Amino acid sequence: MPELRTTTLVDAPPRTVAAALLDAPLLTRAVRGLGVRLTSDGPVLHEGATLTAAAGPVTGVLRVTRADTTGLSAELVTGPLPRLALATDLRHTGGGTVVVDRVEWTSPGGQVGRFADVVVGRGLALKVLEARATAVSRRSRELLDARVVVAAAVVHDGRLLVQQRAYPADAAGRWELPGGRVEPGESDHDAVTRECAEELAVTVEPTTQVGPDVPLRADLVLRAYAARLLSGTPTPTDHQATRWITAADLATLDWLPADRALLPALHPLLPRVVPPGRASRTFRSRESYVQDP
Repeated sequence: MPELRTTTLVDAPPRTVAAALLDAPLLTRAVRGLGVRLTSDGPVLHEGATLTAAAGPVTGVLRVTRADTTGLSAELVTGPLPRLALATDLRHTGGGTVVVDRVEWTSPGGQVGRFADVVVGRGLALKVLEARATAVSRRSRELLDARVVVAAAVVHDGRLLVQQRAYPADAAGRWELPGGRVEPGESDHDAVTRECAEELAVTVEPTTQVGPDVPLRADLVLRAYAARLLSGTPTPTDHQATRWITAADLATLDWLPADRALLPALHPLLPRVVPPGRASRTFRSRESYVQDP
């Protein structure tokens, strides 16, 4: 099974490099100059996202199987090769983050297989890896100075607090974690506490970061923190609804793209089974809530 790899040292922490890896437009631009047409099903790569590639004899659809602080992986689900796997692993060192890019594949037999090994292996695949590594390194350095939007992964009684957007039109009805922008001179933890108080009238205590940084714009990233509910009942103000959900609910909601990238990191925060008698509630106004069916 042929395999190629490249190694790059990036002067940025893993969470920042992970954000660059999740930037789907960055990936498509990086390979465009090589004649590779690559499209994604959204602006942020996440577990389960798909990439459609067209490059001469190699055309197919890849599905992302890993997208977290350890790196990113994708595998071919439809295409001319029996197997094609891409992987990027992040390793923290005192001098920065080591980025190891790998591609491996299984070619069909006969003359077609030998041709694929030459075209994909020695030519195009290596160029794609090198172009992507250069783009990720450059984007990581840009993201070091990016402004931060914080999100709160508030877990209480085995459930996660989420809220449903009311606006703008393209986001209305979709779900996200509570949070907002970090103000100048404010720490991430202070921003989490303030935003939860302003948006939901609750007091929370933020702790550790959850998942990677997620790119929102060229100069803006989303950063999530686990948090404990200290007091108050969630009361939506600018949102349609606020809801406590279980681990089983995570895959059923229509998430905003950036928040969807955090789902693998949210699962470990929630128990598989919630104690009986703690029904899920959806709060739809400041004074009332309705019981979920």
